[in-house]
Amino acid sequence: MIATLNEVRLLSGRSLRHIPRIPEKVFGTLLMPLVFVLLFAYVFGSAIDVPGGGDYHEYLVSGIFAQAMIGTIPGIAVGVASDIRSGLMDRLRALPISRGSVVAGRTVAELVELIAGTLVTVACGLIVGWAPHGSVLETLGAFGLLIVMAFAVTWAGVWLGLMVRDPDGADGIAMSIIFPMMFLSGIFVPVGGLPDGLRQIAEWNPVTALATACRDLFGSPTGIVPDVWPLQHPILASLAWAAALLAIFVPLSVRRYRSLGY
Repeated sequence: MIATLNEVRLLSGRSLRHIPRIPEKVFGTLLMPLVFVLLFAYVFGSAIDVPGGGDYHEYLVSGIFAQAMIGTIPGIAVGVASDIRSGLMDRLRALPISRGSVVAGRTVAELVELIAGTLVTVACGLIVGWAPHGSVLETLGAFGLLIVMAFAVTWAGVWLGLMVRDPDGADGIAMSIIFPMMFLSGIFVPVGGLPDGLRQIAEWNPVTALATACRDLFGSPTGIVPDVWPLQHPILASLAWAAALLAIFVPLSVRRYRSLGY
């Protein structure tokens, strides 16, 4: 167990050491939340009201935290696919290390990058008027919940990269998944105003539950929350979604990595 943890630490460190050499790798992680905050706060924000009252900027920023968690999928999927194409995965397979530690190291490195992006979102949110109004424990709980969901979603990105292998294909598929998830959710606007069919999808979207949980914990406006279980119990729903993603994609990713080239 200790040996595996050391392997994960070393492999995640290897991925992170590439950032100073190729800083553009983290531009998406750091800049995408900033772009969405500024775009929706100052371009569309004046035309959007929160049902039930409250400041839209606070509503938005709490949702952007949730959006940033699924934004990790394209980056890690492309990174894993690039490692396969470059032959790095084959070289790692030849080493006497645990198969699971290779993909786990990738997820830990991506999580560290994502935490850095979250700090950028916090700074930008404070500038546009967002602030956590909950207790210290509630605020820490919100960030902890975000990290848990990000870790789970990252494993989905690893599996996608292992399945596709081609970096361009991985990016295209990942973006076609996360954009509907982002805009058919409660990140930017309350889901109650969506038409039937789309509203039900948004209500059961895990990103909506995560955004609602963040708003509850940060003390931000939530709008009128629909009477569906995931949004009436968003923290439990988010934890359940994270557990389900981990239960599905961790074994799938490890199994897929073991089968590469054989």
